[in-house]
Amino acid sequence: MGIRTMTVKTGATMGPTGGTDLVFADDGTTVQNGVHIVVPATADYRVRENATVKYRAPTLNSDGSYSKDKKSITYVVPIILASGKVAFNTIRVERECHPEFSAANAANLNIIGAQLLCDSEAANFWSTGSLS
Repeated sequence: MGIRTMTVKTGATMGPTGGTDLVFADDGTTVQNGVHIVVPATADYRVRENATVKYRAPTLNSDGSYSKDKKSITYVVPIILASGKVAFNTIRVERECHPEFSAANAANLNIIGAQLLCDSEAANFWSTGSLS
């Protein structure tokens, strides 16, 4: 199966298994409504993995309604190219939810989002751009 006939699970549980811990630390860079973190174990500053994490709270509009919140994480893995230039490989994860959307529904939205990134049915899309 591929993107056009993809199936994801709702109400599922997920979590990484195996692998090695990638430990982040605050590097003191100022980010409005957020934080910038790096992997200090990477000695070469030019290729140090980093992430920017931001949060925008919902606001009360003049008509009495509320806006959605917005949470985002941008993870960057720089590499030095054969030319000597640096390329920044990036993944962005962003979620917006209305305050009336329950915490359980918001958590389920995260699980569905994780499946869109990791599910085997989306693998060909991520590797080649295939929509079939």
